[in-house]
Amino acid sequence: MKPSWVTAFLDSAPAHHQAGVGFWQAATGYAVSPPRGDHEEFATLLPPDGDAFVRVQRLHAGDDRIHLDLHVADPRAAADAAVVAGAVEVVDRHGYVVMASPAGLVFCFVDHPAAQVPRPTTHPDGSAARIRQVAIDVPRASYEREWGFWHALTGWEERASTITEDFRFLLPPAGQPLGLLLQRLGEDDGPARAHLDWGTTDRSAETERHLALGARVRAVHRHWTVLEDPVGRVYCLTDGNPG
Repeated sequence: MKPSWVTAFLDSAPAHHQAGVGFWQAATGYAVSPPRGDHEEFATLLPPDGDAFVRVQRLHAGDDRIHLDLHVADPRAAADAAVVAGAVEVVDRHGYVVMASPAGLVFCFVDHPAAQVPRPTTHPDGSAARIRQVAIDVPRASYEREWGFWHALTGWEERASTITEDFRFLLPPAGQPLGLLLQRLGEDDGPARAHLDWGTTDRSAETERHLALGARVRAVHRHWTVLEDPVGRVYCLTDGNPG
């Protein structure tokens, strides 16, 4: 059962939630929905057009992280198939199912409908940007198994990187907002983790805009810039089509 939509969830430690949501609201230019959930722990970043694809969660405990929601017609059936492919079921919430990939990345199966990709945000200088990809960062020892899992789970087209053999892409069908990049890390073991990649038509201008909002530059590479938000969450700005 292939996902019809992917949502990125910014999960924040309790002490980081307010600052984290404020930064990502400002960086995306999206509105924030009223909180929901038993403890008002969930909210959605609402683009001015199209369907939402970024949400936020205040964790009860634990560190900041990214998790994915995969939108499917039948979360229970999708979870059963994912277990056969190597995932671990964490809990069935009777409406959505929480899972972990073979390398330990948390994701959920949900059945919320969504179909229209928001347009990139265009700034006064004419540049445009949008979050366009989730990078799954995987230690070397578990990389091939994790790659095979996500390839099978999504059924998306594979594309090799022209920059490094440590990057491999899964390209979503037209009409979906987020692709996947699986990055092989230098470390040998440990759990997989994830970060968000933006596409931008002017990386230098976009970097300055994020710095003004409180981000910090960690590294500048030929095709991308690594930043961290005000609570230390790593993400990247890339020279890529934000559409």
